Amino acid sequence: MSDNPSAFAAVALFTGAPQHENFNRLHHLLPSSRLVASASPHQFPDGPSLDLPSTFDLDGTAVDTEHFLDVTDTAALLVLRNGEVVHEQYRLTGGRDVQWISWSVAKSFVSALVGIAVEQGHIGSINDPISNYIDTEPGSAYDGVSIKDVLQMSSGARWNEDYSDRTSDVARLGAAMAPGGSLDEFVASAVGEVPPGTVCQYNSTDTQALGALLVRATGRSITDYMQEHLYEPLGMESDGYWLLDTLGREMAFGGVNLTARDFAKLGELYRRGGEWNGHQVVPAAWVASSIVPEAPHLEWGNPVIAGESLDNGYGYQWWLIHGGLDQYSAIGIYNQWVFVSPHDGVTIVKLSATRSYGTTMGEETNFEAHHEAFLQSVAAHVAAH
Repeated sequence: MSDNPSAFAAVALFTGAPQHENFNRLHHLLPSSRLVASASPHQFPDGPSLDLPSTFDLDGTAVDTEHFLDVTDTAALLVLRNGEVVHEQYRLTGGRDVQWISWSVAKSFVSALVGIAVEQGHIGSINDPISNYIDTEPGSAYDGVSIKDVLQMSSGARWNEDYSDRTSDVARLGAAMAPGGSLDEFVASAVGEVPPGTVCQYNSTDTQALGALLVRATGRSITDYMQEHLYEPLGMESDGYWLLDTLGREMAFGGVNLTARDFAKLGELYRRGGEWNGHQVVPAAWVASSIVPEAPHLEWGNPVIAGESLDNGYGYQWWLIHGGLDQYSAIGIYNQWVFVSPHDGVTIVKLSATRSYGTTMGEETNFEAHHEAFLQSVAAHVAAH
């Protein structure tokens, strides 16, 4: 993410270069920790097989589905209806057993783990200052800021998430993965800009702060805690991996590597209100609070990324899709999606390597609106059949 030597230099992010030969093996290229497949794997049953709609509507224009899947370098597309697989396809270097990089989809996993840690008493309250738990420099961005504000991307920290700008804050965060860098030190020294709880400014360091919170509050690594409290109970079928900085800290803001089917289990878990096979894995109240905008600055149209307002709303590290249908998604750069449409009973995973992504911050390269329209179209199509 930077012109400086970093762990990501070899994959040349945001240059327009094809990435599908990298995103299926980052856990081999970079330092990583291992999540072990569940002793009781859950395999989604097959439902009636459905084809995709041949086109979908984007602002009154019919977009060809096959062309869209090609131009966004789709590696995996998995569609579930009421927990059954109704469509599954893999392209390029994707495959049922391929662990693909999450990018910011990882943020929603971290949120679930925070909710579990609160329930277990490791974290007293999300109204506590996060600095009660993690190291911060006096007067820095996270000093005295509530955990809840950090969960809602509302810490007030100064941030620029412009992927096309190699001097941006997100580029500096990537450089913190390099030898001599430290994700924890990056969090501790972040600079404040606006009062906490007033602006939803998408900021990957907020999630990295939550990762530090998990480690300090539980006394365990994110990998270890996730293994016990998500990976095993959800019956993850394949091994997974967390990317690490050179000091062994998980890249909480975007570094988990899973198969499409195992990514889908997080979406299904939330669609089911945190319950899985008769066990409440994530507290129901946490799930409910995670997928609603609890303050005006979180409502649809108010969150900001790289200075631009977005149509979507924001919860606890989940994007709230606009359109009034109570849909929500975990979303990562290069078009990684775990999309949930509860009223349709649908969860969709799309893993991608859109080569143009981040070369600008516009729709013509990033295809964010295209993905929302496509996923909403597929969910409605599946529900209708």
